[in-house]
Amino acid sequence: MSDKSDELYAMRHSLAHIMAAAIKKIWPEVKLGIGPVVESGFYYDVDIESHNISAADFEAIEKEMKSIIAKDQDFVQSNMKIEDAVVWAKKENQSLKAELLNDLSRDGTTSAKDIEPSQLGLTSNTQNVDSVSFYTNGDFTDLCKGPHVSSTAKVGVFKLLRVAGAYWRGDATKTQMQRVYGVAFENADELKQHLEMLDEAKKRDHRKLSKELELYTSSALVGSGLPMFTPRGTVLRELLERYSQELRRKRGFEKVWTPHITKTDLYKKSGHWEKFGDELFKVESQETSDELVMKPMNCPHHTRIYASQPRSYKNLPIRYMENTTDYRDEKSGELHGLSRVRALTQDDSHVFCTEDQIKASIDSLIQAAQEMYATLDMELKFYLSFRDDSDAYLGSEKVWEHAQEALEAIAKENNLDFKIDLGEAAFYGPKIDFVGVDAIGREWQLATIQLDFIQPVRFGLEYVAKDGSKKTPVMIHCALLGTIERFLSVYIEHVNGNFPLWLAPEQIRVLTIGDSSEIKAYIEKMQLDYLDDLLLMKPLKYNELRYSVDWRNESLGKKIRDAQQFKIPITIIVGPRDVEAQTVSVRTSDGEASVPLSELVEWIHEQNIKSLQR
Repeated sequence: MSDKSDELYAMRHSLAHIMAAAIKKIWPEVKLGIGPVVESGFYYDVDIESHNISAADFEAIEKEMKSIIAKDQDFVQSNMKIEDAVVWAKKENQSLKAELLNDLSRDGTTSAKDIEPSQLGLTSNTQNVDSVSFYTNGDFTDLCKGPHVSSTAKVGVFKLLRVAGAYWRGDATKTQMQRVYGVAFENADELKQHLEMLDEAKKRDHRKLSKELELYTSSALVGSGLPMFTPRGTVLRELLERYSQELRRKRGFEKVWTPHITKTDLYKKSGHWEKFGDELFKVESQETSDELVMKPMNCPHHTRIYASQPRSYKNLPIRYMENTTDYRDEKSGELHGLSRVRALTQDDSHVFCTEDQIKASIDSLIQAAQEMYATLDMELKFYLSFRDDSDAYLGSEKVWEHAQEALEAIAKENNLDFKIDLGEAAFYGPKIDFVGVDAIGREWQLATIQLDFIQPVRFGLEYVAKDGSKKTPVMIHCALLGTIERFLSVYIEHVNGNFPLWLAPEQIRVLTIGDSSEIKAYIEKMQLDYLDDLLLMKPLKYNELRYSVDWRNESLGKKIRDAQQFKIPITIIVGPRDVEAQTVSVRTSDGEASVPLSELVEWIHEQNIKSLQR
């Protein structure tokens, strides 16, 4: 992290403590959980039996926080033996802290996946914990490793935003906590800009827009996190998937298909079971005793296709692609529209190649990702996600060092302006993460390219080298969209529902003024001679036009408003004067024009090109 980001992290961490102190001042009986830093701010999990915190309480909490800040209290670190810390927690009536400390005292670790070591006063979750760290400001003390600013007066500006529910330690059988969120920045201008962005984000919320545009729906009878796409939404899905496939097909990828359930043995072999076993949907068979699960990812399946016959260096690289739905048992409280679902469709790809072919293979995929996001008008940032020093990864450090050096060299040769992000690697290899910047400045991790020396070894994959020896191929994982559902949640908000012409579910709506026989004949001629045969230009050149004719006996104003509600890129208005002049009146976001019928096809082509250049 930069010095500025380190300082901002410390400010936000300190504000989490100040908020906890303020809440404890107002509700002394509060049971405190944890209070980490999150993107743009902080939160603290609290349990208050007598009161449910709401937005109506924010003014009082903020007032108390400002009082603590104004006192300029020093943040003072101290250490305590773990057995003494347990006594402290019980004396303070902090049963949740005591629970964490008892776990540490017993076996030196905690099963809470969402609790960072810093929240436990530890440098890491390790065995043989002797002591833990505390920070005190004023009369408030909390279990924490830090970092903090030197005093409460140096925390910048903040605002409390919302309250959410969260199970203690991520366990649905434990206490439901109240998670209070706030944002914090160095100065008032940055906070103002962030709050304005949040207001704009509310307007662009993909759940709201998807309902207005009739893109997807959900049902309690089907289940949470299992969206169903309407005809309009399915157009979006299929066009994006086809575009992704076309970009890869041009680079030598071939389609494969794998089933949606599999034996757990596959994921035990790959290592996914140990890492993600509690996130899998288990399937019970009435015919076999096999342990089965819904597939959460596709790479292990693709290794089985590779291994189905002998391979030679002459066959490599072998490239597979599969757009397929995977399933993960996400926590109910974390499900959110299309951005976090239990059924996720990946545009997955895997390359099996020699070490000499790594660079060319990854170069090609980088170009594909850059072409896709240029077409979708999204700025990209690049991160090299490398391992940290923890034991969360498979394979030797030497193999990892080799893979990371190779990936960094490729990123440099492709002139990617990247940052290295330690601790964000996949458990089997480093990766290039493509982070899209949306129209209001938010960053989203989208495409990814992962270099994997581990899985081929675990699965015993081989090819016959030029000298006749057997060698292990390298595996490259890639998804251009990532998952289609999550990508759509980002893209709908990025374009505010105003899709480019090639991608719009309904590209053109013809609005009639009257229903005379002359108008009907004129529109029929326009359909047969022009619209039905119109082929749009790239990125999907042979995509047939999607249009409708609004024959309703309604005013033109209502028809126009209805078309605008669905954000249809082009409306064509046909009335008696248009028939007489052999023209059509057209409306786009750029304005209105009269176009001769004979020039309509060329005009629509020009609109498509404009939509790709925006």
